[in-house]
Amino acid sequence: MNNLIPYDPFNEIRDLLNDSFFAHAKMLKMPTTDIWTDDDKQLVVEAHLPNFDQQDIDVHVDNGFLVIRAEKHESEKDKTKRYVVRESSSSFYRRIHLPEIADKDSVKASMKQGVLTVKVAFKELPKPKKINIEPGK
Repeated sequence: MNNLIPYDPFNEIRDLLNDSFFAHAKMLKMPTTDIWTDDDKQLVVEAHLPNFDQQDIDVHVDNGFLVIRAEKHESEKDKTKRYVVRESSSSFYRRIHLPEIADKDSVKASMKQGVLTVKVAFKELPKPKKINIEPGK
């Protein structure tokens, strides 16, 4: 009776993930977003959106958040038969909490070769005020 096989609770999950539907979903490349500060003077956000055109993308500031939304709908119709032959849809959504020092009125966005770059300048903070110490009496 040495033919015992140890029970693996993750076997069913592995089988599910190797299913053709999930294998196809794993092959889809999700757009990446990089966020950093540039010399502590501005926040820079780069969203890699190669399948979107500039008119498909909306960038706005809403209640302290930078919101990037992209949607694209395509359909190919056979005009002689009056039905849809091919239809696809893709979307991207990212909501980034802006720091308090972000100047929400100076947001600039540009698009080049499928990369959306959004720059948010930081407000200049007031310099600390030096307090002179007087000699005690």
